[in-house]
Amino acid sequence: MNPSGRTLVLVALILASGIAACGYFASQTLYNAKVAVNTAQAKGLAERTVTADQANWTVGFSVSGKTKAEIPALYQQAEAQQKQILEILKKAGFNDKEIRAEILGYSLREYRDENQNLVDETHRLGGSISVSTSRVELIDPARAEVNKLLAQGMDITDYAPNYNFTGINEIKPAMLKEAAQNARLAASEFALNAGAKVGKIRSAYQGGFTVDDSASNNSGTSSITKEVRVVTTIDFYLTD
Repeated sequence: MNPSGRTLVLVALILASGIAACGYFASQTLYNAKVAVNTAQAKGLAERTVTADQANWTVGFSVSGKTKAEIPALYQQAEAQQKQILEILKKAGFNDKEIRAEILGYSLREYRDENQNLVDETHRLGGSISVSTSRVELIDPARAEVNKLLAQGMDITDYAPNYNFTGINEIKPAMLKEAAQNARLAASEFALNAGAKVGKIRSAYQGGFTVDDSASNNSGTSSITKEVRVVTTIDFYLTD
């Protein structure tokens, strides 16, 4: 073959390779475009109503007097109140591991006139008792008994309990499965209108679990009843 013939063959091979490569990239681009077009994104919600499994509750108490000489007597009164509250809590069913009595504290408040002369003073002794328990059903009856001490003239502060739910891990698998199923149902509605069918999952994004008070629909801790929610976002392939 003469040189000019070899040159023509080489040019033809180069053109053929180029056309083949262009065909491959064109088909790959069309395939990718088809994948991007033939997908549907849907969100799936799962909800559970649960009961809190952890409660933290604090009761404060105090006694006060007008003179420093009253402090020994005040201390005895405060100890007696502390003992009385502890007895109520144990009678309500709480054990020593669930109850914590803080050390009694002392405070002095002075009242002075415009010339800084002492006109009055208050000596206060008090403390607090906290309860941390998984037996949340015991809290309300115990609070009712402690509040009866108010009728006896005691200076009691019954703080609102904090209720929390810590069992997310136990219900997480079932809730995620339900959220995925609901997402598929939503995608199926879209696919039906488009004349297609929902296929396999292309990608999935799990949202965070939220635990809200049922009563207020916010993330507070005042309600013993909670609403647990999770939302998943899933991209599905659509088929003809």
